[in-house]
Amino acid sequence: MIFSEPLIWIIMILLLASPLIYLAGRLGRYGLGDYGLQEVVKGPGFRPHLAFARGLAVLTLAGVWVPYALLVIQYYNQGPSLVFVRSIALRVDGISLLMAAVSLGLGFFVAIFSFRYMAGELGEEKYYAMLVAMIGVMVALGSAGDLFNLWVWFEAMAVSSYLLVVFYRQQPAALESGVKYVMQSAVGSVLVLMGIAVVLGQTGTLDLNRIQAAPHTSSVFLAAGALFITGFGVKAAIVPMHTWLPDAHTQAPSGISAMLSGVVIEAGLIAMLRTLAALTGVESGYVASARWGILFMSVAVVNMLLGNLMALRQTQVKRLLAYSSLSHMGYIVMGFGVALYGSQLAGAQGAFFHIINHALMKGLAFLAAGALLYAVSHLDSPQASSNDHGPLRLADLGGAARRYPWVALCFSLAVLGLGGLPPLAGFMSKWQIFVSGLMTQDPIIVSLMVFMALNSVLSLGYYAPLVNTLYRKQMAPAVEHAGNIPSLMVFPLILIAILVVMLGIYPVLAEWLTAPAASAFLTAFGK
Repeated sequence: MIFSEPLIWIIMILLLASPLIYLAGRLGRYGLGDYGLQEVVKGPGFRPHLAFARGLAVLTLAGVWVPYALLVIQYYNQGPSLVFVRSIALRVDGISLLMAAVSLGLGFFVAIFSFRYMAGELGEEKYYAMLVAMIGVMVALGSAGDLFNLWVWFEAMAVSSYLLVVFYRQQPAALESGVKYVMQSAVGSVLVLMGIAVVLGQTGTLDLNRIQAAPHTSSVFLAAGALFITGFGVKAAIVPMHTWLPDAHTQAPSGISAMLSGVVIEAGLIAMLRTLAALTGVESGYVASARWGILFMSVAVVNMLLGNLMALRQTQVKRLLAYSSLSHMGYIVMGFGVALYGSQLAGAQGAFFHIINHALMKGLAFLAAGALLYAVSHLDSPQASSNDHGPLRLADLGGAARRYPWVALCFSLAVLGLGGLPPLAGFMSKWQIFVSGLMTQDPIIVSLMVFMALNSVLSLGYYAPLVNTLYRKQMAPAVEHAGNIPSLMVFPLILIAILVVMLGIYPVLAEWLTAPAASAFLTAFGK
């Protein structure tokens, strides 16, 4: 029975809880008065209906870890499997396990952080409802077993994330970034749909396994692959389809910036990998996957270099972090390219490890920046609102460590980990990709590994000044007059920072996720 499948329960709980969270936040505002149904909660202060909506969101995200644990047990007992809900095919493998863990984990921390960050915002219940829905959709996207439903989940992720990007709809800049985001996403979705049509016309099926086994014309599959790379590449922030990213990250609430950079762009990459794997074909799998490997490594070079160069010139903190995501997508794609071209399991494992680490480190960086933005904007005032502030600039962080030592420490660990300093998590995943490239003993790949290492050093050119600014002796005026940061916002930062340190010292802690994901990746590409 389908309801005995843990994966179905995870997706169903998240998608059904989303409208309930919204209704709890909306209907709780009203009650029966002298003139019938009327608003009973007005003005600032404690609002029970919103507190209930927040609590329901966190309880939902905490509760789904029970079926997730059952899903992991099922996978290790039975191996990879397919689950069918009528015409919807869901794949249980190492990739879907990893994608679900990253989405649920970062989403849970973001929900806790948002308790105070989003408190009192207009439409707060919509925020939590769409956050939970987006997480559920990404879990389903990572598990999709056929092209059509993969596209449907991809579209659902685009819609839910768009509504969160334009949450501060009163700001013209937020609306502008939202329009840019939705327009580019729409173009990408159309290209993906065209690619699906090409594959369907060639093979007569949308099932990913059957597509791989079907007879085909290489040139047709190559055209479909180009459409998939371009379409999914928009969401995956592949250069030059990345232009929506810095504006969306800057204008969205900080928790959503963390989700966009930490999970959404990785979900787009996973969707791309699923489709390209189906296009390799059984007989020509080794040749086709090696070609994809060359393409991946070429894309990685451009992403790493452009992302770092663009981040170097930024003066706004969130734009800097957004552009750095381009370079980190480059590291991840480089690992996949090495795995495909050189048949290196360690390369794929390092890439998946960096997906986990990037989600944690970039999520931590955006949340820490959001906490400082909260303080600088005096958001602890009952009359203040998160959408009243301007952009957080590097100059505003001068001496922040003197007033907010824990937040500054967490921020520093996040960006230094992103820069690849040992013994933090970012160093270990980059090192694994680097070693896997050296193991190929291919001069070109070895030179690419050197290029990747130099780019990691280059990234310290903008991460190190950020840390230096935090620990300056002289406080910036913005910090001197800033408000307090609630403990409930600091708590998830500390937890994520502990994970960043632990995964750097003990990378084996993530092997139960990365090893099955790497095996599923190489198997899918016929390696």
